[in-house]
Amino acid sequence: MHKNIYTRTIVKLIEKWLDAPEIIILIGARQVGKSTLMQILLQNGLKINILNCENPIVADILQSRNTNEIRSLFGEENTVVALDEAQDIPNIGKILKLIYDDKKVKHKIIATGSSSFDLSTKVGEPLTGRNLKFNLYPLSIDEIMQGKQWLEMLELLPSLLIYGAYPGIIDLPIDEKTKKLLTLSSDYLFKDIYKFEQVRNPEILRKLVKALALQIGNLVSVNELANLCGTSTITIERYLDLLEKSFVIFKLGSFSKNLRNELKKSRKYYFYDLGIRNAVLNNFVRLEQRTDIGALWENFCIVEYMKTLEYAGQSSNLYFWRTYDGAEIDLIEEREGKLYTFEFKWNENKKASLPKSFSEKYAVEEFTVINRRNFNKLVKLHQ
Repeated sequence: MHKNIYTRTIVKLIEKWLDAPEIIILIGARQVGKSTLMQILLQNGLKINILNCENPIVADILQSRNTNEIRSLFGEENTVVALDEAQDIPNIGKILKLIYDDKKVKHKIIATGSSSFDLSTKVGEPLTGRNLKFNLYPLSIDEIMQGKQWLEMLELLPSLLIYGAYPGIIDLPIDEKTKKLLTLSSDYLFKDIYKFEQVRNPEILRKLVKALALQIGNLVSVNELANLCGTSTITIERYLDLLEKSFVIFKLGSFSKNLRNELKKSRKYYFYDLGIRNAVLNNFVRLEQRTDIGALWENFCIVEYMKTLEYAGQSSNLYFWRTYDGAEIDLIEEREGKLYTFEFKWNENKKASLPKSFSEKYAVEEFTVINRRNFNKLVKLHQ
């Protein structure tokens, strides 16, 4: 079957920094397209040597810390060296620092890896001030829309909500999508957690992920999750942190400053990809038969807006807002001291308004309602 080739927005961001001295760190979940991105740079005419760190010879030379051997491995004709799956190299942060500090190395270094880069804190401290970090996500609305008419996007939307937007899955037939997602959402997705963090009870982790999949859009109680999974709150907090660093889930904290009845320390969790979320539950039922469409839509809109902000280089704080008496706002963006608020309604006929208790206390720059007919606004807001 013919697969579409999607232009990844992040390519231009990376190319922009190729002349800077810092090492580029590209991280993202497994199968999200990091290796393919290196091939795209190669096809764009860049002289790039792509080295797979899972290759024992590559791994041995890097771990030797012999700068002469490392320079020979990199080759003289290449202007860029990409160390793919670099998280597999112990002490990779110190090795990258050694390469960065070697004045004889004239190459631009790009290191790619799944979340274990962060999980094992391998890069952080050794490369302080010497690296530029980029996150790669499943395909964004903007990337999918390229070359498509708006009608095509409207027709594709139900599939995105059920099967997600992984680049290697989005164009497959439905039966193949289901099979690949079930495989990806199994232990493979948590490979780095198991490998680097020595998770003692994988069953607890699986229970936790399933519980989160059932609670997207809802307030999450760590105590309830601990009781459900039969473990301590400390273990749950640790696993939540690992899942975030693995690009499986992300959290929103609650916005609270002035009102006494605001929820102040609550949080919600969402999935970076809805295909993964639905695979965890083994639920690929059509939209018209689902009872969770509101939660799916909220998750979809929030993660797409996050991608838009990231690829636009926009630094913002994102929150939800809710009071004890039930007033709520799905998403608040705090940017340069201004508040931008969003409500996500799957049904375009459902009206939404800014809660009076919020507008009376806070100056709101903009209130936007996103529904299934105007979701391209998520991209246009930062173009």
